[in-house]
Amino acid sequence: MSVSVDSKAGVRQLLSTRLHDPTYRGFASDNYAGAHPEIIEAVQAANEGHVTAYGEDAYTAALQEVIKSHFGAAATAYPVFNGTGANVLSLQALLPRWGAVICAATAHINTDENGAPERIGGIKLLPVPTPDGKLTPELIDAEAWGWGDEHRAQPLVVSITQTTELGTCYTPHEIRRIAEHVHAKGMKLHLDGARLANAAAHLGLPLRAFTTDAGVDVLSFGGTKNGLLFGEAVIWLGSQSDPGMSYLRKMNMQLASKMRFVSAQLIALLTDGLWLRSASQSNDMAQRLSEGISAINGVSLTQPTQSNGVFAVLPSGAAAKVRESFRFYDWDQARGEVRWMCSWDTTETDVHSLVAAVKAAVGSTANEHLN
Repeated sequence: MSVSVDSKAGVRQLLSTRLHDPTYRGFASDNYAGAHPEIIEAVQAANEGHVTAYGEDAYTAALQEVIKSHFGAAATAYPVFNGTGANVLSLQALLPRWGAVICAATAHINTDENGAPERIGGIKLLPVPTPDGKLTPELIDAEAWGWGDEHRAQPLVVSITQTTELGTCYTPHEIRRIAEHVHAKGMKLHLDGARLANAAAHLGLPLRAFTTDAGVDVLSFGGTKNGLLFGEAVIWLGSQSDPGMSYLRKMNMQLASKMRFVSAQLIALLTDGLWLRSASQSNDMAQRLSEGISAINGVSLTQPTQSNGVFAVLPSGAAAKVRESFRFYDWDQARGEVRWMCSWDTTETDVHSLVAAVKAAVGSTANEHLN
């Protein structure tokens, strides 16, 4: 669409014109969904008048109390722009220059952040293969060695993801076991919580039950995948906040001048249960999708559905046919594995439509093979 804007009237016309089809539904990413209406209202409410910049505002101050109510009295939140920034900032703050991070090979910091931990953070990653995206003390020990060896980056942090990149969910016991294991070795535990709310919805537990109370040191708390326009937060959970966080956040280009808009969104998300309502909706729709897909002959699930993602293997050629109606990503193209993500605004109708499209595509592909 070509639009010429040469006047105030033209700007108003552009802003009032939809540049996308609002009826289109996709299952590629929970980032595809728009912002929740309650989040938009929070931004609008924070928009009147002049407010002190760079976090010296009433919204960011109020956010600290909201965060403490969910994660404990010692928790301190540092709002940032995005998840990659939150992860890099967290890990930088935990590590000396010679430190390294042990993570799952499928971890977002290892596969989807385009070298940001290494290039921006200057951090060595030590990835460990794992079939379900989850680390264990035994898997961690594959890379937890070499302390005092000047030829090896020192493994000083373990990073886990909740829920994992494969949609699986750690129990509080599993996280506590990891925390005790790494702390005994003098290491710290970071948790990438891009979908932390989905984990809480699946577990039926408060957020602190598998973070603060389980021994996590620093958390990257996600909001964008759960209905925010933009914004995440680095949350220090220990009794001592890192004095360098404020400097690192600025150095990493994650200090928002108009921070009130990030903080207002996070307050709205974490107040009155919006975080849990939105995550529960996306989880419930993924469960319905999982049940519908698993009933189709020729389709097999590859991971248990424990959050808002469904992973499955389709017959050859079926994925391309489904993509005529819905966008989604291949996860392992060699084996025909795909990933479908549900969002806070995914509906039963959306799910039924996708299941019908998969069923038709699998049937069509089977007929082609018979012919």
